[in-house]
Amino acid sequence: MEKVLQLTALIECEGDEYVATCPELDVVSQGNTVEHARLNLLEAVEGFFEAASPSEIRRRLKKKTYIMPIMPTAPAIKVR
Repeated sequence: MEKVLQLTALIECEGDEYVATCPELDVVSQGNTVEHARLNLLEAVEGFFEAASPSEIRRRLKKKTYIMPIMPTAPAIKVR
């Protein structure tokens, strides 16, 4: 029986592309837009679930992942 999971897509701009990471599984993909990166990551995660053994899924799937802001003090830098 299939189960729908709620996982995280962390998407960052790197040059002309977007890199998408699922931190709960350490799966990464990319795309030329945010939406393409998200869809490619979804495909990569689903491909992982199809190909990986149950023990590999259990080993890699992190049960608790917290994504929250932090507010460090940093030297003044120009942000692109």
